Amino acid sequence: MKNASKIFTGLMFLFLFAPIAILLVFSFNGAKSTSVFSGFSLKWYVELFHDTDTLKTVRNTLVLAVCAAGVSTVMGTAAAVGIHRMRGKYLRSAMDMVTNIPMINPDIITGISMMLMFVFAGRLFGRANSLSYATLLIAHITFCLPYVILQVLPKLRQMDTALPEAAMDLGCTPWRAFWKVELPELLPGVVTGMIMAFTLSLDDFVISYFTTGTGFQTLPIRIYNMTKKTVTPKMYALATIIFFVILALLLISNLTGRSDTQALHSAKQEKKAKN
Repeated sequence: MKNASKIFTGLMFLFLFAPIAILLVFSFNGAKSTSVFSGFSLKWYVELFHDTDTLKTVRNTLVLAVCAAGVSTVMGTAAAVGIHRMRGKYLRSAMDMVTNIPMINPDIITGISMMLMFVFAGRLFGRANSLSYATLLIAHITFCLPYVILQVLPKLRQMDTALPEAAMDLGCTPWRAFWKVELPELLPGVVTGMIMAFTLSLDDFVISYFTTGTGFQTLPIRIYNMTKKTVTPKMYALATIIFFVILALLLISNLTGRSDTQALHSAKQEKKAKN
């Protein structure tokens, strides 16, 4: 039974990562072929960095992801603190349910509904072009917010509630107690939420497709438009770079969470030893 489970796990990981491995290998292929590896070459990476249109869309995507991650992290952290401090049990449950709806809701429904809202608001205020970078940013902030909230809330529940009270007893204002005492405790969750928001914004296609304007194009939309003709191997090189960037962000997130868990375990051991 153990051997069968190991074989199944191996096949599962092979199925998940084989396409990525093929992409990585053929990004260094000397020819355009996607089935025959003709030799190692950095040709497509060189061409990628000379493709101004693709680099422009990469810049647009990064600017959008950074802005969406930054705003959603601030708003999500504030929302998590507000939900945690709610006194009513049923009110907190209702807010938890509302937070989960954008995550469960299919992207196609979210994209179409937000597009209709933006068009309606644009016509209400007499704007000829309702969709723009601003609408795209609002849409990205909207679907990133729940992920930040769900990363920060567990840290708030783990934190000792006496810490901010003790800080205020020692003369801190509530705002200063939050910055000096609560925020450092929440920082691992905040960082993880920010990384998740960044990667989700970087990856999104469906919602971006319905809410973007004509003058702003993200990388997923550009790649989709290229599939109508042909996807050049330059995109393999770009996908490889993005894969390693996301991998690095995930490693940072995991290391942050691990160090936080170790610190919490050490604090519990010290508390037990004192008792």
